[in-house]
Amino acid sequence: MAQKTRAAAKKVKDKWRAKEWYKVYAPDMFSKMQLGETPADAPENVMGRITEATVQDLTGDFSKMHIKIKFKVHDVRGLDAMTRFDGHDLTSDYVRRLTRRKRTKTDAVVDVTTKDAWEIRVKPMAVSEQRIQASQETAIRTIMMEEIKRIASEVTIGEFVRMLIMGELAKRISDASKIIVPIKRIEIRRSEVTKTGRMPEPGEAPIMGPQEAPPEETPAEETPEPVAEAPAPEPAHEIIEAAPAEEGKEE
Repeated sequence: MAQKTRAAAKKVKDKWRAKEWYKVYAPDMFSKMQLGETPADAPENVMGRITEATVQDLTGDFSKMHIKIKFKVHDVRGLDAMTRFDGHDLTSDYVRRLTRRKRTKTDAVVDVTTKDAWEIRVKPMAVSEQRIQASQETAIRTIMMEEIKRIASEVTIGEFVRMLIMGELAKRISDASKIIVPIKRIEIRRSEVTKTGRMPEPGEAPIMGPQEAPPEETPAEETPEPVAEAPAPEPAHEIIEAAPAEEGKEE
């Protein structure tokens, strides 16, 4: 029994030694950021694996930490695993915070096709200011579905994902739904890629995060402020020091 146990232990160790670590990278639209590493004993075993990352991890935007993006490995080059966008999801605690008492949550499911033949199942969610009637829910649901279909048919997958993450898609739906009833919030709760189309060109503009753009602008904006404010305290001190001198003269 002891010999069998040792032999089994050796097999397990040898099995792990045969595996190599593959680096997983995000698509071009996310500047090919490294998402992590995954072990495998053959490149074909890496294909199809799914990894998740929050928008905060990808762009540095703390206000988007509740958005989780799914990436699926579709190509392996050496020890580098390249992924494509596979959908997104909102964290459950964020959704619960939006749906409170005396509000109505209207869900919808719509299958759309982008300009470059990507088929995506989108699940929007509308939260009204107060409780609404069933007929109003139906009207809002219809508007959400029609608006998402129209927008998706006019843009590529890269542009559509950018609109999903940056909130532009939700804003457009909200503006169109306000004619029915005041809307508290509209979010794209979930999306799933059901069929891939033309892969985005490498030259397409990536989804940039605030951590890359602001650092260049922030020093330029903040640098003049200390220079302009530096002389300001000096006159203030002079006035404070001069005040007692005048009081002394009066005495």
